[in-house]
Amino acid sequence: MLPLRDNVPTRHFPIVTVALIVANVLVWVLYQLPDLQGSVDELAYHPCEVEDSCPTVGEDWPLTALTSMFMHGSWLHLLGNMLFLWIFGNNIEDALGRVRYLLFYLVGGFAATTVQTFVTLAYASDAEATIPNVGASGAVSAVLGGYLLLLPRAKVLTIIFFILREVPAILFLGIWFAFQLLDGGASLAHPDEGGGVAFFAHIGGFAFGFLVVKLVQQHRPMSPTH
Repeated sequence: MLPLRDNVPTRHFPIVTVALIVANVLVWVLYQLPDLQGSVDELAYHPCEVEDSCPTVGEDWPLTALTSMFMHGSWLHLLGNMLFLWIFGNNIEDALGRVRYLLFYLVGGFAATTVQTFVTLAYASDAEATIPNVGASGAVSAVLGGYLLLLPRAKVLTIIFFILREVPAILFLGIWFAFQLLDGGASLAHPDEGGGVAFFAHIGGFAFGFLVVKLVQQHRPMSPTH
């Protein structure tokens, strides 16, 4: 399922959401593309950093937990995350206000990294703990969790097998989260030693957003247009 837009307007232009998208794109184009492996070695987050057991170390985890949120592994990875952020982030920014939304986004990313790190160190192999974690998806997942709680009756225009359909947000995000749970369980049973998707970062970020968004909400989201 590929989302294209939702049907919920905003009161103000989503300047923080746009700024986050621009920051991610600039990091990818200006910093990562010229030397992708070097950028990952230096500023990507590795779970083994927490235990000081990484064979090679760039910057330490308090910094890389932040910088990795603005790094990606490919154009597809970047564009997918930015599409979800654009569609769902503007309404969360509208409901939280700009400063609270930025903090919510960043702390959601840290929560996602924390959950993924715990699962990796507790249940995965030492080799998996050295795999770099990059991407905005943990923070974006927090936005999705917040959106599900605040706007379950919104509709998302979605491409499903090349057909356009308006899907209720509760169904779209519920299916998305169910896939994260299923794939996360499968990744524990059959780990990919070469890397893969950090499903537990998605789960942790989503749970954080769902549980916390009401505590920091300032305004009611605007009503869906139809």
